[in-house]
Amino acid sequence: MEKLDRIKELVALLNKAGKSYYSEGQEIMSNYEYDALYDELKKLEEETGCVLSDSPTVNVGYEVLSELPKERHDSPMLSLDKTKDRESLRSWLKDQKGLLSWKLDGLTIVLTYENGELVKAVTRGNGQIGEIITNNARMFKNIPVTISYKGRLVLRGEAIITYSDFNRINEEIPETDAKYKNPRNLCSGSVRQLNNKITKERNVNFFAFTLVSADGVDFNNSRKCQFEWLKSQGFDVVEYKEVDKDNILDAIDWFEHTIVNNDFPSDGLVIIYDDIAYGESLGRTAKFPRNAMAFKWTDETAETTLKEIEWSASRTGLINPVAIFEPVELEGTKVSRASVHNISIMESLKLGIGDTIKVFKANMIIPQIAENITQSGTVRIPEVCPVCGGKTRISDVNDVKSLYCDNEQCQAKHIKSFALLASRDALNIDGLSEATLEKFIQKGFLKRRGDIFRISRYKDEITSMEGFGEKSYNNLIEALEKAKDTDLVRVIYGLGIDNVGLSTARLIVNKLNNDPEAVLKATADELTDIDGIGEVIAEAFVEYFKNEDKKDEYLDILSEVNIKEAENVQTTEELAGKTFVITGNVNHFANRNELKALIESMGGKVTGSVTGNTSYLINNDSTSQSTKNKKAAQLGVPVITEEEFIKLAGKDELL
Repeated sequence: MEKLDRIKELVALLNKAGKSYYSEGQEIMSNYEYDALYDELKKLEEETGCVLSDSPTVNVGYEVLSELPKERHDSPMLSLDKTKDRESLRSWLKDQKGLLSWKLDGLTIVLTYENGELVKAVTRGNGQIGEIITNNARMFKNIPVTISYKGRLVLRGEAIITYSDFNRINEEIPETDAKYKNPRNLCSGSVRQLNNKITKERNVNFFAFTLVSADGVDFNNSRKCQFEWLKSQGFDVVEYKEVDKDNILDAIDWFEHTIVNNDFPSDGLVIIYDDIAYGESLGRTAKFPRNAMAFKWTDETAETTLKEIEWSASRTGLINPVAIFEPVELEGTKVSRASVHNISIMESLKLGIGDTIKVFKANMIIPQIAENITQSGTVRIPEVCPVCGGKTRISDVNDVKSLYCDNEQCQAKHIKSFALLASRDALNIDGLSEATLEKFIQKGFLKRRGDIFRISRYKDEITSMEGFGEKSYNNLIEALEKAKDTDLVRVIYGLGIDNVGLSTARLIVNKLNNDPEAVLKATADELTDIDGIGEVIAEAFVEYFKNEDKKDEYLDILSEVNIKEAENVQTTEELAGKTFVITGNVNHFANRNELKALIESMGGKVTGSVTGNTSYLINNDSTSQSTKNKKAAQLGVPVITEEEFIKLAGKDELL
């Protein structure tokens, strides 16, 4: 009975973990732990002959949750049986030839072409029913929407997002806990968008790995021939090697050494018999086809000692535990820290300072804790936020416990205000990114914005931080010294007062004769005398400096910088008094902010929405059916391209 009870326990635990990961986007256990429990369940089922109807060893995937239309697959999309033993893979191949390829870690898609055109794309879903994502698939970076073959073609492949695109997209997300955990989660969300514009922006790639059917084409009973034919139709095919029992081990070694430099996620290899008829003659089990096998890497693990749990606070209040341990070498690099993700995982590992733990790199990339040998469970959840000292709160949602700081004044929640002061249009502190600011705030180096200029107090701590050595520190100090020579316009803009952009800050500073003290004494009546400033902005400005904390912070920043005369506004007859709205991509400027800065430097104004006061809407796609274009047409506002604006501004040298 003990074995049967354990089977029931494992089925419930694995199903909960699978549903959390695939349907809810949350991770309650590591891949390492999941695989170990899965293998334990499979062994117990073989020993007892008992397989529950909802066991993950016989059920494939989970029902998808979205508003996308669904469709039943013509034939079930089964999982692959797997092994971590190289000799087992060699024995499985027997005397046959096979194709060994990457097991890509993304989202499996079925494509259908008719008359040379892509007519349908469906996700794998739960293996029986998938979601129709045809419009999104047409946005994939490398997918052919038309091909030369005019018959009916059905193929399967993996949609993936590269690590470089994954990092780029995550860098654009300010909230730490809103960032994607891994490329697979990002790809799943990107492929299943209701707005295919988002899919296009995510740079989703598609790699074919199975040709299901192609009417009237003779492939000489060879999977390799199918792959080469797909290439001739314009498809990218998963990278593969031809193998037999004599060279398969060398081929596995090649893949293992190559994966560390790959820009795409892979969690193992797949082998399939080249002989199509032979493979299909083997049939299938309830869950696995017998013509293919998955090979998962045996993760390289290392024993080490847990030194501390660092509690990392984010701008949304979430506080995540991060394990800091004695450095060990894994997959050719030294690692010393790993995210524990949440309190639930930390408690399941029973972590304690001084414990002996085993660590590994998931997919040979991301450091994680495999197991805790000591299991002392002595780590205590902090009752106060490590950044602000405010009281913490444990949230339990869907049986996942997370730690939060509820203090609205917590510096971790105001990273954007620090970043604004350091931004190009404010003090222009090169090298002080949001990510760096976040680390400094979490370490307690920055309590108020003027502390940015006193960061040298923490030289020893900063130079020992991961990814931030002596050279980075010196570059930052040099940038801070350079940023000290600034003007009052940049300081006022960098404070982030409601509705006070760069052009408004310039108007106010000019009115107040560039006097920092006059800023504190300005009245609403005084400010509304300025053309272009109304009561709302004037009141917001005055109220800002009535707040003693904000007033003190302003004076603190002034004590660290050298105020010079603001640059004169180079008004031109063409732009003076004109109001612009910018939308869409730009080609001749680094970004829209750079174009905005030019307009404001020449006496123009930039707003966010099209109104009757708008002089021009700048949009390189004048035929766009965007809301702004429609509003401009309705109000009779001219829509001009970037090139037309440059000529209007008399800046032909930019073309």
